[in-house]
Amino acid sequence: MSATARLVAVWAALMLLLAITVAATFLPLGDLRILVSYGVAIAKAALVLWYFMELSNDDGLARLAALAAFAWTSILFILVCADYLTRGWSGAGALLL
Repeated sequence: MSATARLVAVWAALMLLLAITVAATFLPLGDLRILVSYGVAIAKAALVLWYFMELSNDDGLARLAALAAFAWTSILFILVCADYLTRGWSGAGALLL
């Protein structure tokens, strides 16, 4: 596969993932909607990193740095979610403190 054909295929995959994201907003998925959105976002980020930022051609150190950045962002996201879920919200007025 030539480089141009590969980039067009990645672009088509990104457009398909965009269509899935838009479709997920209109489907009655309930709480599953956020998981679908995050899954699609991770897939799009992986495609951009691997092909457009050319991590597939880089050495191990660049890949390790990208993996460390993703891991650190995941840890921070998990901690923010844990903080949000464990707070005792008493309604909309509690946000104005």
